[in-house]
Amino acid sequence: MNRIVTILILLLTLSSCKNETNTTTEATSGATKTYDSLIYPEETHFKSLRQVTYGGDNAEAYWSFDDKQLVFQSNNTKWGVECDQMFIMNANQTFTDSIAPPMVSTGKGRTTCSYFMPDNKHIIYASTHLGDEACPETPLRKNGKYIWPIYDSYDIFVADLEGNIVKQLTNEVGYDAEPTVSPKGDKIVFTSTRSGDLELYTMNIDGSDVKQITNELGYDGGAFFSPDGTKLIFRSSRPKTEEEIKNYKDLLAEGLVEPTDMELYICNADGSDLRQLTDLGNANWSPFFHPSGEKVLFSSNFESERGFPFNLYLIDIDGKNLKRVTHSETFDAFPVFSNDGKYLVFSSNRNNGGGRDTNLFIAEWQD
Repeated sequence: MNRIVTILILLLTLSSCKNETNTTTEATSGATKTYDSLIYPEETHFKSLRQVTYGGDNAEAYWSFDDKQLVFQSNNTKWGVECDQMFIMNANQTFTDSIAPPMVSTGKGRTTCSYFMPDNKHIIYASTHLGDEACPETPLRKNGKYIWPIYDSYDIFVADLEGNIVKQLTNEVGYDAEPTVSPKGDKIVFTSTRSGDLELYTMNIDGSDVKQITNELGYDGGAFFSPDGTKLIFRSSRPKTEEEIKNYKDLLAEGLVEPTDMELYICNADGSDLRQLTDLGNANWSPFFHPSGEKVLFSSNFESERGFPFNLYLIDIDGKNLKRVTHSETFDAFPVFSNDGKYLVFSSNRNNGGGRDTNLFIAEWQD
């Protein structure tokens, strides 16, 4: 899932009005700080909130199937990386700049979108390292507009928790990335340009039986399965006008997409019964199913005139009962529920001292 974090950080002038005065405890990996003041008064779904990284851009954290570990991507230069690589941590740990978690990617190229496999002993992620071991350039603007690069050297790999690649799942020409695994442990959904457009595909856990799920013009990506594995929720840019279509195709031909106008779509896991879930305007993305399977939690800036802040919202899968969950003045995104539904990990700019860091937070969730 190509991240909007870097783009947004360039836009934000951050400020913090929170007071961090509560207790501090020690963890084996570094200082663990828990502040009640990390929770804004309106954030009633958070019973508690713990910051687990301090520095760099940390995002797309995903739980192991047993909820004991998290795998995430970070570009924290103090951890010895120059662009996004994959790291693993125990769910109760905290990492500062001085102590890095174990890296489970190769350290070569750029990586994105890691996810645990059902055995809790392997992960999948996308990487550009076969194309070039150096970090690829990251264009952020095109004709004055914000863009994401769609690297055609991305392929999807399986690695063990020591960072050894044990299998390559895709080897088609073009972009193959954004893989996530069904809670049932049988399927993987991912985004690919193998058809000439950015479409969703599913495959078996071993990479076999690849099937195209979407087929309409536009960027379909960031897909997740429902808790029972029967549905998919994803973001999409669906150009409609002649000008929008031309702009989309021209950018895609250069390996770029514009992420500022996206809505959420939902369908069955085989692609049937596809329908648009949101019609809010601006960028609606990083959706994840609520443990009930009846709601979706996502990030949006639809209430933001200047393009930020981004906050988290809940919506029923029939498109009703939209509710704001976070009340940040900066950036909250990438929400992911633990498999037992008790915790939520997400990325946020809160409590970064007015800087540009995006860190991981774990909330104890209450409905």
